Amino acid sequence: MAADAEDRQQFFVEIIKPSHYDDDGYVIQWVRAFIPSNSLACLYALVEDVRQRRGLGPDVDIVVSAYDEVHTVIPVRDIIRRIQAGGGRGVVLLAGVQSNQFPRAADLAREFRAAGIAVAVGGFHVSGCLAMLPELPPDLRAAREMGVTLFAGEAEGRMAQLLADAYHGRLQPVYNFLNDLPDLRGQVIPLLPGGVLRRYMQQESPFDAGRGCPFQCSFCTIINVQGRKSRYRDADDVERLVRANVAQGARKFFITDDDLARNRNWEAIFDRLIALREQEGLRFRLLMQVDTQCHKIPRFIDKAARAGCRRVFLGLESVNPENLAAARKHQNHVGQYRTLLQAWRARRVLTIAGYILGFPADTPGSVERDIRTIQRELPVDILEFFVLTPLPGSADHQALYRRGEWMDPDMNRYDVEHVTTAHPRMSAREWREVYDRAWHLYYSPRHVETLLRRARASQLGTKRMAASIMWYYGSYRFEKVHPLQGGVLRRKVRATRRPGLPRENPLLFYPRRAWEALATYADMGRYFLWLDRLRRRVDRAPNAAAYTDAALTGAEPTPDPANDPRAA
Repeated sequence: MAADAEDRQQFFVEIIKPSHYDDDGYVIQWVRAFIPSNSLACLYALVEDVRQRRGLGPDVDIVVSAYDEVHTVIPVRDIIRRIQAGGGRGVVLLAGVQSNQFPRAADLAREFRAAGIAVAVGGFHVSGCLAMLPELPPDLRAAREMGVTLFAGEAEGRMAQLLADAYHGRLQPVYNFLNDLPDLRGQVIPLLPGGVLRRYMQQESPFDAGRGCPFQCSFCTIINVQGRKSRYRDADDVERLVRANVAQGARKFFITDDDLARNRNWEAIFDRLIALREQEGLRFRLLMQVDTQCHKIPRFIDKAARAGCRRVFLGLESVNPENLAAARKHQNHVGQYRTLLQAWRARRVLTIAGYILGFPADTPGSVERDIRTIQRELPVDILEFFVLTPLPGSADHQALYRRGEWMDPDMNRYDVEHVTTAHPRMSAREWREVYDRAWHLYYSPRHVETLLRRARASQLGTKRMAASIMWYYGSYRFEKVHPLQGGVLRRKVRATRRPGLPRENPLLFYPRRAWEALATYADMGRYFLWLDRLRRRVDRAPNAAAYTDAALTGAEPTPDPANDPRAA
């Protein structure tokens, strides 16, 4: 029998996905963000499941709130007041914290701990450090010393116990489940609350259809945190997830698997999505991540397109075989890139490729030559650049740690945009300059026109291509942030500057910020008008549909059923 209303207690669970600081010390925030957080979706759904099952007892009401700091100013004082007014019964969960976000997470945790509120932090930084290092690094030790609980591993099957420990005041200093990764079949499905989802530019709902990757890339943290074995959700779970999101207005989905092509259940999941689209008429679109061998899997690309894939992310990483070998990325074969990209283009899927700068063989000259080769010979649409970064949790970081080589101690800089270690053939300045140069070189006016011409000829849509160029290149060129951290209308809050930096005088801060915003968006507007005029000219060009070049030539691949990399 349920407890009477006057006997009931409230337990507050505040889930926060932190952002990180820019070079001036201000939290990177937007009115609308680009990339949704699957970690936030997973934790919110798990807590909501415990709430619905009354996991803390019939007389305890769990009150759960979720925040993504990339698009929301965290109401720290309101959270503290709410929990204190409820007798101090509550916990703050800092969700999915990456290495570059850990300094910001620690600063938030410090405010809550000063008010006596329990805090737990999880994500790839905590998990990666516990997985690959012999001892806690200084930042994790400092967090633990202030009373913050460290959570390593995945929360499926553990959330009820974690909340019970928080409720009863018995949170452990460290929870480590890295050696006991859960089966994902039948688990609670990720779900962002509608209010959070609507703050993303495309209202794109994230979910992982599986976790784990079989490859051995030395810069990757996935394989050391989520394992190399494919763990996957059932098609029934994915269907429930899609229906739940469509019911709250979501029509776009970001499947966050590091490599969906290695999800052993990919075909059953695709078949279910195809049935929802083709038999029931549900309209939704997918963004997914796959490896460069996916075109060899029979039916994979065709079914991905039928399931609603309109954009795909590919980890090309380099066109230099020496660099690929150094990174242990043995699954990438440069000679097959064109065939791979043409296979996706034939299904009218826009390709987005990651390209890493700073491999051992890279020099400023070689990087420029490689980018020009890509422009000329590969039909990739969007290229986004990353600085090779020894992320905690990767084999690269572990090797540098063991050798005692210098790595930048400020985790805020581990955002794959900053140089954080030494390079054998480039100075730190040259490395930074080549990263900046790469963006402007690839998106030169001449190549932007080529991208639009290819889009017109391949029926990808010049509007879609122009919008993607504005998103990816525009984020870097105008807002000075990587597109993965991008958004619409930058918000800078004077009071959330990084501790240790002075809080600026409002009489100076606000006029300067207004001028910065005006100059930024004026430049962005001029570029948009130039891009739109170019797009219209390409659309009107005689024989535009017949355009071709070296990158578009060549026969479409015919996968050999006997050579199915799913066995990897």
